[in-house]
Amino acid sequence: MSVTWNEPYLETCCRSALHRLCLAGVTGRPTGLRDDPCLERMERMGFVTRLPQGRFVATDAGKARHAQEVLTSGKKLTLHP
Repeated sequence: MSVTWNEPYLETCCRSALHRLCLAGVTGRPTGLRDDPCLERMERMGFVTRLPQGRFVATDAGKARHAQEVLTSGKKLTLHP
């Protein structure tokens, strides 16, 4: 059985930009920041859209990718008192 990866690759910088974007919520992120190239790349991929005011927000596909790739990666954070 052969498995083919059919999802576009997100560079580490793009995953970080997507995480910051999701943290920003419905207000989104303004243009003119260092992560503009990543947000513009993800806009072409359908993970990000730009509001008429020029701010970037995550699409449903972007939120799903964030949940799949960012929120579930790495070890679980354990807080100790």
